[in-house]
Amino acid sequence: MKFNAPLTNAVIFHNALDIAEIVRQLLEEGWTIEPEDLAHISPYLTEHINRFGKYSTHELGIQPQAYDPKLDVDFTPLREQDPTAAGFGQAA
Repeated sequence: MKFNAPLTNAVIFHNALDIAEIVRQLLEEGWTIEPEDLAHISPYLTEHINRFGKYSTHELGIQPQAYDPKLDVDFTPLREQDPTAAGFGQAA
């Protein structure tokens, strides 16, 4: 089973509900909607979906700290190891 299929189905279903609600509102406002008009609408609309979210810190007034490339890690123990030791440099 593809894991994105349920998500895709949920998006299509939600879009179909939204489209139906908008069509009902337009009909109540007196618009004439023909079947040909609806034939051009697809429930598989994805432009409004932001998969990774929108995160803005400037709206909160939070300034990020200055980037410091220096890591506070002592690598001396690694340098002191014997490179010929079994397993040295090998991925686990």
